[in-house]
Amino acid sequence: MSENKLQRKIIHIDMDAFYASVEQRDNPDYKGKPIIVGGLPQGRGGVVATASYEARRFGVRSAMPSKKAQQLCPHAIFVRPRFAAYKEVSQKIREIFHRYTDLIEPLSLDEAYLDVTHDKLEIGSAIEIAMQIKKAIKDELNLTASAGVSVNKFVAKIASDINKPDGLTFIGPSKIESFMESLAVEKFHGIGRVTAEKMKRMNLFTGADLKKLTEEQLLLHFGKPGKFYYKIVRGIDDREVQPNRVTKSVGAEDTFPYDLTDLEEMNVELDKIAKTVADRLQRYQLKGRTLTLKIKYSDFKQITRNQSFLHEINDLQTIAQTAKELLLKTSPEDKKIRLLGITLSNFNEIFTHKNTSQLELFQYDD
Repeated sequence: MSENKLQRKIIHIDMDAFYASVEQRDNPDYKGKPIIVGGLPQGRGGVVATASYEARRFGVRSAMPSKKAQQLCPHAIFVRPRFAAYKEVSQKIREIFHRYTDLIEPLSLDEAYLDVTHDKLEIGSAIEIAMQIKKAIKDELNLTASAGVSVNKFVAKIASDINKPDGLTFIGPSKIESFMESLAVEKFHGIGRVTAEKMKRMNLFTGADLKKLTEEQLLLHFGKPGKFYYKIVRGIDDREVQPNRVTKSVGAEDTFPYDLTDLEEMNVELDKIAKTVADRLQRYQLKGRTLTLKIKYSDFKQITRNQSFLHEINDLQTIAQTAKELLLKTSPEDKKIRLLGITLSNFNEIFTHKNTSQLELFQYDD
């Protein structure tokens, strides 16, 4: 590793069971009980956004169908998300971060990277700063966070997950390569379940196993991500903390309580989704050239259709009308539609805004 990389001080802060913890904090009756925030299990059922640690002990996980979560933990309390409340708390957490640095890259409402190589208070120690941030979050907001500290983003993110909840883990430069070698492949951020299974079929179970392959071999077996795997297994990550990220897309979708089979009903739902998208675009002063319609059928088959424009759009009428026209081209009559979504992308470069990753939360509105 170069001297420059050794000098960088990166903290990854990840709130513990954020939505569920906010609910337990705001409602004393929920304390110590298994709380599941997300779609309700009744009817078709929704999806788990997050679960308290009391519910996680039963195997409940984020993105799990609410019906399955209820089977695993029958006595769980299901709570609908209060996104406005979570966003307000997230803003207060961000204010705590800004006491130490302005180099903050939010990944969502509940996690962020901080570059404290040159911190505002001249504390000098990233570990001390992480401890102070955790203490401020606990004292001022009555919530807990876990922190990972290292010399780059990738290692810091993995470190924050090691001692949850309320953990603080430091992985120094001299420990990075041995730590990566001991890590199971499924624990590497960026290696999903399918890829991890493929690696195991190739007898690649740990970072040490991956490290035996050359970059060319990794590219051959895994395509472009192979270059990424080659670097991360050696703890190499040159990415800077980016306080201003460019939005690539803004969208919204809805899963319906029953299958839609009537075109008029589908169009009514598209009008609602288009309104949400248009509001978000105008709130962030964004315009895009490409509109994508997402359709998921009752058998979970999913398709997308898109249309590009010569000029940028963000007005409700164009978004709604285009989505309806794209839907019509799929011959929706007599089909059972479970979900519809609209996304706008291909933004003009001048339309950028700060902290755009907050938008990611709304991709899962249910």
